[in-house]
Amino acid sequence: MSDSYFPRWRAQTGVKTVVAPDERLAWPQMFAMGVQHVVAMFGSTVLAPLLMGFDPNLCIFMSGIGTLLFFVVVGGRVPSYLGSSFAFIGLVIAATGYSGHGANPNIPVALGGIIACGVVYALIGVLVSAIGTKWIETLMPPVVTGAIVCVIGLNLAPIAVKGVSGSQFDSWMALVTVLCVGGVAVFTRGMLQRLLILVGLMIAYAIYAVVTNGMGLGKPIDFSIVANAAWFGMPKFSAPVFDPHAMTLLVPVAVILVAENLGHIKAVSAMTGHNLDRYVGRAFIGDGLATIVSGFAGGTGVTTYAENIGVMAVTKIYSTLVFAIAALIALVLGFSPKFGAVIQTIPGPVLGGVSIVVFGLIAVTGARIWVVNKVDFSDNRNLIVAAVTLVLGAGDFSLKLGDFGLGGIGTATFGAIVLYALLRKKPAQEAAV
Repeated sequence: MSDSYFPRWRAQTGVKTVVAPDERLAWPQMFAMGVQHVVAMFGSTVLAPLLMGFDPNLCIFMSGIGTLLFFVVVGGRVPSYLGSSFAFIGLVIAATGYSGHGANPNIPVALGGIIACGVVYALIGVLVSAIGTKWIETLMPPVVTGAIVCVIGLNLAPIAVKGVSGSQFDSWMALVTVLCVGGVAVFTRGMLQRLLILVGLMIAYAIYAVVTNGMGLGKPIDFSIVANAAWFGMPKFSAPVFDPHAMTLLVPVAVILVAENLGHIKAVSAMTGHNLDRYVGRAFIGDGLATIVSGFAGGTGVTTYAENIGVMAVTKIYSTLVFAIAALIALVLGFSPKFGAVIQTIPGPVLGGVSIVVFGLIAVTGARIWVVNKVDFSDNRNLIVAAVTLVLGAGDFSLKLGDFGLGGIGTATFGAIVLYALLRKKPAQEAAV
């Protein structure tokens, strides 16, 4: 990469399998890739706010703001999209007493806690920038980060499966969607193959429309929400309230975000062959600042999105410029209820089928961290840490300590870190082995 703050983004010439972070394709292809990354993040960036009672349109808008902020802080060196974090869901519900239906009346209380979490997260980034990553890598080596990335995909899997299990029709349409994405991935070439998520979704959408709206099977697509939506509308902003109880509940999420982000960077480093360790501190600061800004505007806490790692893993396009384009598209979505309504017409079974593919790719990316870093599973410590972490996360094992509670991802994250530290051999023991 160049010595300037931002890369030069060399235009790729000829046919190459991999597009590096400091390279780019032709602009029409870059825009298409940006759209695909928006599609990949859309399900979770809409679903997470809905589960917490936040405004999805605002959260889409703030995901664009957060991604651009992250892009600037890391100097365009780390390919990442920032979207609504699932790690906040359980604790936001606990802090606000949200019933699970409609708008959350206590969002301001949650926002104060989200901002406090972002401040702690950013301070961890400052510390990493000052003294390096060795201490954090000691706490979270590849066996831990790989397990955590794996767990994110496995923990999200039931959400995708549950979303397509409402009827046999929904389940079959989800499988049709999986086949559409898989077919594009295997039987196409060139740009079509690289747009497998987007193209596969569009084919499945068309099939669903023909089968339901045309043939009368299943729940038809309701296009009236598009007709009734305004072309332009301002997001609905909210101001935070700093409640000590909510802040205490939400601040520990920073540790989960650190693990997610570190796992993201390690995964991208493994896939691209570019060592991104020197940007870890700046990545934490960028993600922390994005969470703070989102909290002050009324949005959820944000994190680097594993869904977009999945897209990069299968397309082999790691250009950071794609994420700036995706962020700008998200800003347009945030200001356009009509365009948001078009996306909302994507049938649940189709979105669920895409989620099955993407969440699976996340889990496999975690395993890739183990392979690339040559994690030794003949070492019982590595074996136990990985095994226990996967089951805790996949089984959504929850723990409560008074008012403080951890969901599956949180329990698995802290469990992996603590278990690895407790099972660490002393130097004398290591020498004796």
